[in-house]
Amino acid sequence: MTVIVRALSADAPRAAADDAGFAAVRRACVPAMLATPASVAFDRAQAHPDSGYRQLIAEVDGEIIGTAQVGLAYDSPEPGQGFANVYVHPERLGRGAGTLLLRTAEEYLAGAGAQTVYSWVLDSPANLAFAARHGYAARRSAHFLRLDLAHGTLPPREAPPAGVELVSGSVFADDARPFFALDAETVADEPSDVAAEFTDYEHWLAETWHHPLVSRELTTVALVDGVPAAFSLARADGAGRYASGMTGTARAHRGRGLAKAAKNDSLHRAREAGYTEAFTGNDAGNEPMLAINKWFGYEICDTEVRHVRTLG
Repeated sequence: MTVIVRALSADAPRAAADDAGFAAVRRACVPAMLATPASVAFDRAQAHPDSGYRQLIAEVDGEIIGTAQVGLAYDSPEPGQGFANVYVHPERLGRGAGTLLLRTAEEYLAGAGAQTVYSWVLDSPANLAFAARHGYAARRSAHFLRLDLAHGTLPPREAPPAGVELVSGSVFADDARPFFALDAETVADEPSDVAAEFTDYEHWLAETWHHPLVSRELTTVALVDGVPAAFSLARADGAGRYASGMTGTARAHRGRGLAKAAKNDSLHRAREAGYTEAFTGNDAGNEPMLAINKWFGYEICDTEVRHVRTLG
């Protein structure tokens, strides 16, 4: 059976089925990464023009068995960096889909001016060996963590510190600039191989704030004197699964437990809304957030290793 790789497009005759198949493969490979047909279509439509973002699928006889997210790190101060994250359905391995997806992605990135390619690889012997065979060197690791909201025990809600107010992200529905400023500051300090900067508010609105998986109602923001000081951005798939999109604190307010308070409040909001599973992710070296998540009762459910290859 021949494997065919092609890029997703809103104009394709099977666009809806393609988006559904793409999301299904992602859920099968990495359950902690929320994906729905609507989010797949949204990510493609709202990608920044400078990112060159592409969604690739590998299919056999019309069945989608693998996916790749490919693009350029347009928001990095260092030019020439690309990414290619490849996933093949665990029940469809050994057909060459991963190799063909990666080759297609690398050829596209090279043509777009990328000099290095970063890729997240699941931490399993087979996946790590695949990356090594294709010339990728391991870098940092990141963990996915899961919390059983339906049967686990959340720490009780506690009153925030004096002068701090916990509010829903929906407070910023009409003007999200204060939230954007806080998100940009925390992202700049996030451990990563590829530095990122948020400077385009309008694009952030389109790509993040209006994303179909983002729940403003379940998001919690800690205000200090009416100004956002910490937050926990909530993502939800509408089918019982909740994920922390980002949790962070402004530099001037770190060390006060505000991120923990915001995340606890957001998790309680999610459980009260009927969500049964909560997921989050942390860089393996981010000990403060790993400690906070352990306190909540999260357990590591999967690990990915960032790999890099120089094109030449």
